[in-house]
Amino acid sequence: MALFCIRRYGEEAGQEAEAEGRARVLLQRLQDQARARQQQKQREAPPQGREGPGGAGLSPAGQPGEGKGKRKRESESEEQPGAHRQKKRKTKLEPRSSSEERAGTEEAADGSSPTEKKKANRRKSKVQRERTEADSEEDTKQQDNRNNFKNKSNKRREADEETQGDETEQKESSEKAEGSKTTEEELPLAASGEGANALSSMTILGDYDAKPVQKVQPFLPQWLAEPKRVQKRIRDNLCPVRNMPGIHPQLLKKLQRNGIDSFFPVQAEVIPAILQSAANGYLLGRGGYRPKDICVSAPTGSGKTLSFVIPIVQVLLDRVVCHVRALVVLPTKELAQQVSKVFNIYTDGTGLKVVLITGQKSFAKEQEMLVEKKVTGYCSLADIVVATPGRLTDHINQTPGFSLTQLRFLVVDEADRMIDDMHQNCLNQIVKAAFQGENYSGSNMLFQRTKPGPLTAASSCSPQIPLQKLLFSATLTQDPEKLQQLDLFQPRLFTSVYSEKNRDGTETEQDTTNKYTLPEGLSQCYVPCDLNSKPLLLLYFMLKMKFTRVLCFTNSREASHRLFLLVQAFGGITVAEFSSRLTPNERKRTMKEFEQGKIQLLISTDATARGIDVKRVNYVINYDAPQFIRTYVHRVGRTARAGEAGVAFSLVLRIQERRFLRMLRDAGIRDIKKHPVKGNSLKPLVQQYEGALCKLEKTVKVIKMGKKINCASCSLIFLLQFMLSTTIRVQEPFLHLK
Repeated sequence: MALFCIRRYGEEAGQEAEAEGRARVLLQRLQDQARARQQQKQREAPPQGREGPGGAGLSPAGQPGEGKGKRKRESESEEQPGAHRQKKRKTKLEPRSSSEERAGTEEAADGSSPTEKKKANRRKSKVQRERTEADSEEDTKQQDNRNNFKNKSNKRREADEETQGDETEQKESSEKAEGSKTTEEELPLAASGEGANALSSMTILGDYDAKPVQKVQPFLPQWLAEPKRVQKRIRDNLCPVRNMPGIHPQLLKKLQRNGIDSFFPVQAEVIPAILQSAANGYLLGRGGYRPKDICVSAPTGSGKTLSFVIPIVQVLLDRVVCHVRALVVLPTKELAQQVSKVFNIYTDGTGLKVVLITGQKSFAKEQEMLVEKKVTGYCSLADIVVATPGRLTDHINQTPGFSLTQLRFLVVDEADRMIDDMHQNCLNQIVKAAFQGENYSGSNMLFQRTKPGPLTAASSCSPQIPLQKLLFSATLTQDPEKLQQLDLFQPRLFTSVYSEKNRDGTETEQDTTNKYTLPEGLSQCYVPCDLNSKPLLLLYFMLKMKFTRVLCFTNSREASHRLFLLVQAFGGITVAEFSSRLTPNERKRTMKEFEQGKIQLLISTDATARGIDVKRVNYVINYDAPQFIRTYVHRVGRTARAGEAGVAFSLVLRIQERRFLRMLRDAGIRDIKKHPVKGNSLKPLVQQYEGALCKLEKTVKVIKMGKKINCASCSLIFLLQFMLSTTIRVQEPFLHLK
């Protein structure tokens, strides 16, 4: 019988040591059992001679016989544990077959009889066979152990052997008490005993300790992580126009003529940066390199429009040939009109031409304003184009001679809205049209421009007009993935921060984690209410609190029109509506009357929330709570502009209160106050309000009937047109026959 210690693939060092120790104990157990059986057989064998009276251990023939050997073996079996261990070590060094041969030689020398020698030889051969089997098992195991434990130290091996010797003595005493047992019965016991020891040191696979998940820190590019800080306090950080270096004298006169004596902090930072990028003319950047793109994120009413109008006009003052050098893209028609008006003020008398294309005029009329066809080809009639995305795309694709290959400045105002409203295709078309290069089918050009690439000797031979992108918004996104779509070149970011005054008068900049900044003089309040009390609260503010120049926002065009009809039916308030229901001329007239103070309450959709500079707005009321933080920032930014004071009220339903406050808190807006209105204050308005509701119901019925009549008349006209066209087509064959 042979035992092998097989090393499993992937076992750990501790498991291998346990398996080897278990195999060693089993082998020692077998060896002890073999010795015990041998000793028991020797005790049961009949004695071969008796002791004589005069000599101890002598046979009847007077010769020393087996008694001496038997006593010798019994004395050996009663040796001390230390002697047993010495004998064990000796047997490992010396084969047992040689020891038996020496014992047989001694017996023959003593003169034993032949029959006794035969019997002794039979017993010896039997014992020798058993020992040979045990020795073969031991030799096999020792060889395996030498192969497995050749790297272990000798001290550890000796300690293991001593421990095994002690265990062997204990097992021998237990065997004498219980009697002989078969090997098959003892092996499971040994295995189970050793398995208990092994289980105590086993490691359960798959078990693990719960560790806290580490949050991945967001990685921002350096230009986003370390922007140029712009002071938020406008009135305390004004920069006199005279102290601004590099401003053209002609523009200084226009600024003073329009009542501008100082620049706001945003203007004082951005204007020099743009002028510096065009210090060598609009054909080359600083040092001959491509100018860096600029991104500006500043509160509403901080003067972002003038910060790009002044440098663009100054850079283009020296132009000789009229080409589209600056393109300003805006999301709404009203905002485009406002920016075009500012450009016209500062280009008056300079020879620069500004063209507005927003779809308010016919497409053919706008084509006549943009290009003119001559004998030598098409020539541009515009130096600066202010456009909305949709109309601009139409002219790029359908207007012959409209070229952007000389474009120097691309301004994207309300850049976050342009990205979110899926106008990215428009920006891609603008860039593609600007870098058409030699494939352009227009007239011969002195400077052929291609897309920028690596700086080589070939690319530096022909000068190219650089294209610089200028992005402006009060809620400019800081998502690198979205900004990557704009393909910005080494951009610079200008952003506002909160600044507080210390007791000694000095200011400290606070590097907060706020996403957006609001105007300095803005006071924010919210009013918890129910759905039925919202119209009464608006009437309470207008009639009891005497609010004037109020801009009220709703979430939809239908809600705006319905609220306008209700307030008009209530009476006592000069109210107007501003939405896409009105024509451009009607909206323009309404806005002018509101700025003049003829309208107390202007109910509007979000059409006026983006960038519109509505002058002298004292209060902003969010009749419908905004769903997004950027909508809230732009709405309340219609007041407290240019450092003035303003108040913003938000009517929030009680079920919306928690979400509304969490939205503001996540954006870093924490200075909003709760302004509850008691129900007793609204009771005097209830009776008149119910009468207004009855009037509103009748008005809505009349409007619906008018819509039905209009639909019926339209369908009747369509039917008549269809009948006439069918009659003409039927009569045509007869006309041919005649």
